[in-house]
Amino acid sequence: MRTLETTNISGSVTEFVLLGFPCRRDIQVLLFVIFSLIYLLTLMGNTSIICAVWSSRKLHTLMYILLANFSFLEVCYVSFDVPKMLANIISQTKSISYAGCLLQFYFFFSMCAAEGLFLSVMSFDRFLAICRPLHYPIIMTHRLCAWLVVFCWAGGFLWLLTPLTLISQMPLCGPNTIDHFLCDLAPLLALSCSSVSGITLICGIISSLIIFLPFLYILGTYFCVLSVGLQVPPGSGRHKAFSTCASHLAVVCLFYGSVMVMYVSPGSGDYPGMQKFVTLFYALATPFFNPLIYNFWNKDMKEALKKILNLLLWEISKGFKS
Repeated sequence: MRTLETTNISGSVTEFVLLGFPCRRDIQVLLFVIFSLIYLLTLMGNTSIICAVWSSRKLHTLMYILLANFSFLEVCYVSFDVPKMLANIISQTKSISYAGCLLQFYFFFSMCAAEGLFLSVMSFDRFLAICRPLHYPIIMTHRLCAWLVVFCWAGGFLWLLTPLTLISQMPLCGPNTIDHFLCDLAPLLALSCSSVSGITLICGIISSLIIFLPFLYILGTYFCVLSVGLQVPPGSGRHKAFSTCASHLAVVCLFYGSVMVMYVSPGSGDYPGMQKFVTLFYALATPFFNPLIYNFWNKDMKEALKKILNLLLWEISKGFKS
C-alpha cells in the first residue's frame, strides 16, 4: 500500500489511498460478495421501476414520472461510488487519483443533494394531489414536472460547486491516507496544511441548508396532508390518501435519518468506524431498500412489475421451445 510520507504544502498530491475496510482477507472477500450482491439487486430494483413506469400506460402520471427519475438518480448514485469501493476491497493499492477523488466527492454528494430535492418535489406532488385535488391538474402540468426535474438535477450539482472549489484550492500535506471508502469532506479537510476553519464553516452552512430546507419543507407538506387526511371520513378515501404517502414517508425517514446521524449528531464525525457505517448505509442500503418500499406499498407498481415479469417468463419459455 503506497503512502506519501512527505509534507506537500504546494498541494501537488497526485493520489490518495482509501483504507476502506481494513480487516482479514477472508472478511474482505465476504464484504466484496455481500456488497456486490446488494449493488446488483439495487440496480435491478431501481431499473425495474423505470421499466414499469415506461411500459405501463396506467403509470404515465406525474407522480410515477417523478418516481422513475428518482430511481434513475439512485442508479447513478450507487454507480459512482460502489464500483470503486468494490475494486478497492480486493485491491492491494487501494489508490485513487487526486482528480478522481475530487470528482467522486462532487458527483456523489451532488446526487445526494439532488435526492433530497427530489424527495421534496415528490412531497409537493402529494400535497397538491391530496390537499388541492381540484387545482392539481391545473398546477401540476407536464411542463412544470419537467422543470421540477431539471431543478432537482441542476440544483444538486450547482449546490456542491462551492465546496468543490474550496477543497480544490486547499494545500494538502502527507501522508495521503484517507480512512474511508470514499472521498468524504471531513477526511479531505484533515489533510490540509493550513487552517480549514473558514472552509469548515462554509461547507457546514451549505450542508445544513441542503439538508434542513428540503427536510423542513417535507415535514410541512406532510403535516398539511395529515391534517386534511384526518378530516376525510373513514372508508371514503382516507386509506388511499395515506397509503399513497406511506412509501414516500418511509423513504424520507430512511434517507434523512442516516444523513442526520452522520452530519448533525454531535460527535458522530469523531469516529471513523461510525462515519463509514452511516455513509455506507445511505450510499448503499438506502438505494437498495427504496424500490422494495415503493413496490411493497404501491398496488399499481406491483401490477406493472407482475406484467413485466410474466412477459419476460413468456419470452424465456418461448426461446426454450424454439
